Amino acid sequence: MTDPQEVILQVEPGGRLHGQCRVPGDKSISHRAIMLGALAEGETRITGFLEGEDCLATLKAFRAMGVEIDGPEKGQVHVRGVGLHGLKAPEGALDVGNSGTSMRLMAGLLSGQAFDSTLTGDASLTRRPMRRVTEPLARMGARIRTSDDGTPPLCIEGGALLQGIDYRMPIASAQVKSSLLLAGLYAQGQTCVTEPAPTRDHTERMLAGFGYRVQRHDGCVCLRRGGQLQGGVIDVPADISSAAFFLVGASIAPDCELRLEHVGMNPTRTGIIDILKLMGADIQVENPREVGGEPVADLLVRSAPLRGVRIPPELVPLAIDEFPALFVAAACAQGETVLTDAEELRVKESDRIQVMAEGLTTLGIRARPTPDGIVIEGGQFTGGTVDSHGDHRVAMSFAMAALRAQTPIRIRHCANVNTSFPGFVQLAGRMGLNIQQQEGGA
Repeated sequence: MTDPQEVILQVEPGGRLHGQCRVPGDKSISHRAIMLGALAEGETRITGFLEGEDCLATLKAFRAMGVEIDGPEKGQVHVRGVGLHGLKAPEGALDVGNSGTSMRLMAGLLSGQAFDSTLTGDASLTRRPMRRVTEPLARMGARIRTSDDGTPPLCIEGGALLQGIDYRMPIASAQVKSSLLLAGLYAQGQTCVTEPAPTRDHTERMLAGFGYRVQRHDGCVCLRRGGQLQGGVIDVPADISSAAFFLVGASIAPDCELRLEHVGMNPTRTGIIDILKLMGADIQVENPREVGGEPVADLLVRSAPLRGVRIPPELVPLAIDEFPALFVAAACAQGETVLTDAEELRVKESDRIQVMAEGLTTLGIRARPTPDGIVIEGGQFTGGTVDSHGDHRVAMSFAMAALRAQTPIRIRHCANVNTSFPGFVQLAGRMGLNIQQQEGGA
């Protein structure tokens, strides 16, 4: 029995992607623009802001702490910063919905405040593990209470005297790194974070862009408290994680030629392009340029026969959010694709390894999950009903699979698509995907 509030995506087989479009703004940069803009002196004007539910949850949380924010209005947001020590105690818990980025980054930021705070979220987020961020924060002196299982809500005591640490991350994670750096803004001494592999570096770039001194060398990022953030202008590029669905869709369907405009090309985020090219994809990078300290370019992608590959471990952190889409590409490739060293996929909005393996199997593809990855044998999508388990990236990836399916694909529990890609159904439809959104019971 379906929930009458459930959102279902119904995608007919066939279709081709063509034309040009600009996908919504980068989610990671939109989050950080609000956070750093709020802590800055003076005003910050943001264009290209992603008006998805996750980023709106961050915006709402800072409003609740006394920050004046105008917008969003067609991607434009005006933040009147209160300075590093100007936040005020919220009247109640800060509900960040489905946004793990908001919760993990704000855990570090709120650990340095004078007031108590509580971070909570929706049913999905409150099942996600938080110890990998709360434990190193506790080493800095933060006082954070979680459930017995280490899950939210996070109850953060104000007034903690934070001390800088030299932390070597056991698993590469941009969210953990960013949380510790934000806590480091309030910690005595120096805070250094060393990564086992490169992860997205938007926090470091934006701190520097706001005028805060950050040192970077050999995979290590360091900062000291005592600096100041200065407001300015931020132009958010299109999100490469959202572009990923169209990169895969235009690669696997016949007779496609699609240009994606103004896509963020941060070198810590371009693993999706590198992996697709290894598989034989035809992707051209055009008009490369830099906007606000972030590299951007237009991407031209055409249909191409793909082959299975063993994904290089060094590319895994650079494509960690794009693997659901890459699994669909692997299902359309000739031969076997093998992914290892990707344990983090099991603690995303869903267990993306298991959920994608189950869905691919339902659609006629041989997919074998492993503890740290998956093995996918290329084949032919049949069709049927799959469950996204409320995971927006899983839902959008299976939508693209219909381009190569024999019969319709019906995707359940898709309400969270709006967390990262508002307007996905409409844009995908304009580009050539035969997709409709239905309410449960329809």
